[in-house]
Amino acid sequence: MERTRHIKSYVLRAGRMTEGQSRALQTLWPRYGVDFTGQRLDLDALFGGAAIGRRASRCLEIGFGIGEVIGGLAKANPQIDYLGIEVHRPGVGRLLQFCAAENIYNLRIICHDAVEVLEQGLADATLDEVLIFFPDPWHKKRHHKRRLINAEFLALVARKLRAGGILRLATDWQDYAQQMLELGNACPALESMSPDGTFVDHYAGRASTRFERRGERLGHGVWDLAYRRRA
Repeated sequence: MERTRHIKSYVLRAGRMTEGQSRALQTLWPRYGVDFTGQRLDLDALFGGAAIGRRASRCLEIGFGIGEVIGGLAKANPQIDYLGIEVHRPGVGRLLQFCAAENIYNLRIICHDAVEVLEQGLADATLDEVLIFFPDPWHKKRHHKRRLINAEFLALVARKLRAGGILRLATDWQDYAQQMLELGNACPALESMSPDGTFVDHYAGRASTRFERRGERLGHGVWDLAYRRRA
C-alpha cells in the first residue's frame, strides 16, 4: 500500500541568499553536508567515529533556522555529535560559514524534510536528544493541520530516541505551547521532565534565536517543554 504523504509543516521561500552563504553552500557542503537519498544513514561513518573507535552521544535539531543553537552547542560540546535539519538554504549557508570559521568537526547538516529523514534515514533508538525550537506556529486556525508537532510526529520522534533520551521543545505562541503540552503528555512513549507535568525552565543550551527575539519584541512569552523517552 502506498504511504499517505504527510502535510508539509513549512513553505519553501526564496529568501535572501548572501554571496557568502551561496559560496559556503558550494564550497563547504562536501565537508559538512549530507545529501539525503532516502536510504538509512550510517551515523558512525558520517561523523567518522567508526574509523577511530569514537562513540559519541547524538543530538538532532529539527528546523535550526540560521544555526544559533546547534552551532553554539557543537562548539561547546565537542564530545557530542550534532545533526541539523533545515530546509531553507540561506540558513544552511549561514551555519556552514560558522562551522568553517570555528573549525567545527562534530556537526553535519541535512537540507531536507525532517519527517522523511526520521522515517527513512534514522534507525530507531539512535538519538540521545532531539531539539525543536520555535517551529512555525501556523497561527491561523485553518492552518493548524500544518503544525509539525502532532501525535503521529511525537510517536515518530520517540521511536528514534534511545531509552532515557530527551526531547526538548520551545515556542512563543501560547496556544501552540498548550497543544504541545497536551500532545506530549498523551504520548505513551514519553514522560514529562516537569515536576508538575507542565512547562520547564529555559534550557541552558538554547541560545536566544532571532525568532525568540522577534517574539519578545512583540510581547510574546516563551514556553519550554522537555520529555524523556520511557524505557
